[in-house]
Parts: sequence; C-alpha cells; structure tokens
Amino acid sequence: MQELTEEIKRLKKQKNAVILAHCYQNVEIDTVADYVGDSLYLSQMASKTDADIILFAGVYFMAQTAKILNPGKKVLLPRLESGCRMADMISVKQLRDFKNQHPDIPTICYINSTAEVKAECDICCTSSNAVKITESLHADEVLFLPDTYLGKWVENKLKTTKVITYPGFCPTHLQIRPEDIIEMKNKYPDAKVLAHPECHQSVTALADYTGSTTGIMKYAAESTNKQFIIATEKGVVERLERDYPEKEFILVKENIICPNMKWHTLTDIYNSLKNEEHEINVDEEIASKALKCIDRMLDVSASGVK
Repeated sequence: MQELTEEIKRLKKQKNAVILAHCYQNVEIDTVADYVGDSLYLSQMASKTDADIILFAGVYFMAQTAKILNPGKKVLLPRLESGCRMADMISVKQLRDFKNQHPDIPTICYINSTAEVKAECDICCTSSNAVKITESLHADEVLFLPDTYLGKWVENKLKTTKVITYPGFCPTHLQIRPEDIIEMKNKYPDAKVLAHPECHQSVTALADYTGSTTGIMKYAAESTNKQFIIATEKGVVERLERDYPEKEFILVKENIICPNMKWHTLTDIYNSLKNEEHEINVDEEIASKALKCIDRMLDVSASGVK
C-alpha cells in the first residue's frame, strides 16, 4: 500500500491534481487526500482550488458540485457507480410537482441532490449549515428536499419557520432505531450519544448532540467525556478512533455503512488519476442554474447572514 500511496502522490504533483475525500470513505484514502471532510467543507475547498484536476473520493452528486464550481477543470470520480440513494429519490418532474403543490414558497435543496434538481431550487444547504440557510431566507414557510428528516430537524431547531419536506431519506441513517440508542445507553451509561440529523426524529431526540459529520467530530474532540456512541456512518468512527486514541467511540450498529461511499479504493484512485478516466461533466445550462443555488449557499455560509 505504501508504494501505491507514493505513486498517487507523485501523479498528483505531476498533473497538478487535488484529491477531495468525504469522511465516509474507506479510511486509508485519507493518506492521499488533500482535504477530508463533510459536504460543506469539500464544496468550499472545491471552490478555492487552483488545481487542474479534481479527483473526488465521494459520491456522484459531490463530483457534480465540484464540476459546477470549476467548469474549466477536469473532475474525476474513480467509480461512476458511487451514487446516492437519497439523491435518486427525487427527479426534476417530482420536484416540479412538489413545488406546484406549494406555490410561491422558497425551495431549499440538500446538497445530496443532482445538478438538475439544484438548478430548479433557490438555495442549497448541507447538514452543517441547514439551519443558517433556512434562517437566511426570512420566510414563514420553506420547501425542503429531498431529506425529510433533516428538514424536520431544522424546523424543530428554528421553531418559527414551517418546513414542508419532500419524503426522501438516507437508507443508511434510517437503519438506526431509537431502541438501538436505548440499548447502547444502557450498555454504556457514561457515553455521550452523537447523532446525524439524517436520523429519524425519534433517534435525534435521544442524542446528547445532533449535528453534521464535522459537528460530531468537533464535539468529540472538544468534549471532556471519554466515551461516545456514534449514530452515523462507520467512517466517522474510524477517523475518530485514529485521531483520538485516548477516547472510546462505539458505532451504534455495525451495519451503519453507506455502500456507495465505500466503492473507492486506492487502486481506483490511482487508475482514475493515471488515465484521467471517469470524468464528470454537467450540461452548461443546468450547471449555470445550479451554480446560483450553490453560490448562494457558500455566500451565506461565509457571512454572518441570519
């Protein structure tokens, strides 16, 4: 593996390439990644890079977003089958139908959506900034898609805004049940429960902290507690165990794994970078519309807008 890692690093330098890796990826990919983080952080890094090639170790919608932000750069996705089941739950037709049922209401799309869907929405969000983005609209009602659970979590946090949600969900996070949390809390009574807002409300209601992947990792890093039950994808636990060996991190269930996030291997990354294969392209008209949606999110995230 060391030889493969060094060869990828050599190719990066030779080709002026940058590797962005989501923290649900196989943990060994961090050894070659320039930036590792959640969707918001990686979107921000994609918008700032001066690399000629962006290789995205993540899922399809993430690579699309990087291409929209960098139309003149080559964006590679090592395995094209690395999609997102949540993003696939809403088509442009379904989005238009949803908007027609609730006319004249601003539309927020979770970053877990296709470029075509982003092109039809007012603003994008991630789990890191969903509350801030919703607040920035100053609306009594908003449409939120495709994740109903993130949307309802935002509504509960804000209290003053009605969030009308599309019935999409993350199949991985929805495997976590409240009884799983209760069982683990009984087993580890001193542990703090950290959950992702894509989980069902009955799960987040039992958590000591609910937040994005980055939020969970930051909470665990800064907390004086030594034991944590993690209610999100397994990759987060693997990175926490590596970075904070003095603390104990317990995955709430062993099967909390996103299969699409786990497609990429170091060999796939090497082949994609070497051959510059599996390039992601987005129709120019769609990309132009989607860029407004993404840029608006990045502007709000970088400001003190409320």
